[in-house]
Amino acid sequence: MDATKKTNDRETTNFWQDHSLTFLEMAFRNDRRERVAQADGYAKKTGDCGDTVELFLMVENDTVKSLSYEMDGCLHTNACCNAVASLVEGKPMESAWEITPETIKNLLETLPEDHFHCAELVVGTLYLALSDARENRRSSWKKIYR
Repeated sequence: MDATKKTNDRETTNFWQDHSLTFLEMAFRNDRRERVAQADGYAKKTGDCGDTVELFLMVENDTVKSLSYEMDGCLHTNACCNAVASLVEGKPMESAWEITPETIKNLLETLPEDHFHCAELVVGTLYLALSDARENRRSSWKKIYR
């Protein structure tokens, strides 16, 4: 069966059939959306598209205990936030530096090319949060004054 339908002489795709189960799960998951007042690592970044992502890292014994986020953006950015969280939680902080936008695209399987910038935005924000966590470990008093 063809997933493409003609409507008013325009082609539209069947969203649910055009995306992988992983993409759909990550796109509609919202349980990681929360602000953390005393996060070990924090970053906020706005992309060229106007989407804004805030990441909150909790680190324990050099391991990312959890990653939560707030965002003002599209479904694709939400999917990328959850993908990053699923890749870093429970892993050594240093391994999080190995995550790239391509890693996110591969995990999601069906991230549209015209939304690859969402993966770039989230990974860029992750790097900033990791840098902040590293700096806070060196000077723990800074975390208190956010």
